[in-house]
Amino acid sequence: MDQSLLLGLVGLAALVILIGIRMPIAYAMILVGALGTVALNGHAVLLNQLKTLGFSQFSKYDMSVIPMFVLMGYIATRAGLSQDLFRAANAWFGRMRGGVAMSAIAACAGFGAVCGSSLATATTMGQVALPELKRYRYSGALATGTLAAGGLLGILIPPSVVLVVYAVIVEANIVSMFAAALFPGLIAVVIFILVIAIYVRVVPDSGPAGDRISWSEWISATLGVVPVLGIFVIVIGGIYVGFYNPTPAAAVGVALVALYGSIRRGVRLSDYRWALLETAKTSGMIYLILFGAELLKIFMSRGGVPQAAAEMMVNSGLSPMVILILLLLALIVLGCLMDSMSMILLVMPFFWPVVSELDFGMPTEDVKIWFGVLALIVVELGLITPPVGMNVFVISSLAKDVPMSQTFKGVAPFFLGELVRLALLIAFPVISLWLPRLISG
Repeated sequence: MDQSLLLGLVGLAALVILIGIRMPIAYAMILVGALGTVALNGHAVLLNQLKTLGFSQFSKYDMSVIPMFVLMGYIATRAGLSQDLFRAANAWFGRMRGGVAMSAIAACAGFGAVCGSSLATATTMGQVALPELKRYRYSGALATGTLAAGGLLGILIPPSVVLVVYAVIVEANIVSMFAAALFPGLIAVVIFILVIAIYVRVVPDSGPAGDRISWSEWISATLGVVPVLGIFVIVIGGIYVGFYNPTPAAAVGVALVALYGSIRRGVRLSDYRWALLETAKTSGMIYLILFGAELLKIFMSRGGVPQAAAEMMVNSGLSPMVILILLLLALIVLGCLMDSMSMILLVMPFFWPVVSELDFGMPTEDVKIWFGVLALIVVELGLITPPVGMNVFVISSLAKDVPMSQTFKGVAPFFLGELVRLALLIAFPVISLWLPRLISG
């Protein structure tokens, strides 16, 4: 075995150990990348890289989209969009058996379309919908399972911060990624609502129907969500039709959400200060991880690890589809051990070179988009899968009277629904690709 490749594999093993002992993933990647580069090429090469790497990485105009979308999500959290969304969804679905849970899913989709974060979606909608689910005597498993699964919609329905990060790593077009994720995200909403409909018929007492509301209340609730829908159409629709690229779109979104919050909900200066501070913290964390991932990628590329992995897979004799499924299974396992952002940043420099070498009968740019959507779906699964299951932990912290085992039981049907969606997208790539092709064509 080549000495450089051996050193790269040792570095990879060291990275796994450092993550296993709970070192922050950004520091682990920076440490392994820096020491590995020194071992391979000497400290002068490392210093030369550090001189320009940070600037070249973060001075890109596209990188400014991350803090803008993060800020939009934090302002949306304080602006009360979640209450309006849930009220409107409940007006449409609440009178059905399991309708309040269906309303929570629809509201999660709407909030995720503005927020772009799974954990923020789960936290915010949990605070809004959980009291209503308890009031209508929903079972603990269905109530908490619905909200934990509903939070998943924030990671895929655009705008999504993780989707932007994936696009940056593999050098994909952000607009195309947003377009590719839209319909798979809507399919998830439909599947989750069907899961609830089946669940309440199999377990009749788990999700009783809500109260009927008057026609005037229905109209009021529906009109109350029009500004939120308008924000989504202006931001995402403007991107799709080419009025602006994602960065100015995010700025427009921040302005609209802030205007909405100030007029409708009376958001105070202290709320904006909180949103700005949280945005700085989150963006700083993302940028530091991106820096570490780039440093690690340089070391691993010099050591030949991604190239060796791609060559091994291509020469394994397995079909491209089997290799793809194996990689997705690996992502599900990794998702049980780390958060979605860290996983995308850590594994994509290794997985994408493998996928790019496989022949799926479509252009590389289409494979890049298709694989990104598939990867984000399996990353979602890690948020509801033990032992980590971050969304489950978030909802359990809000529903302290429901054992975590019940919440994991409640998310199991949604997990199966996600596998159905994944199978559909693997079998029919056109579901993800037709809208990006339409926009680019």
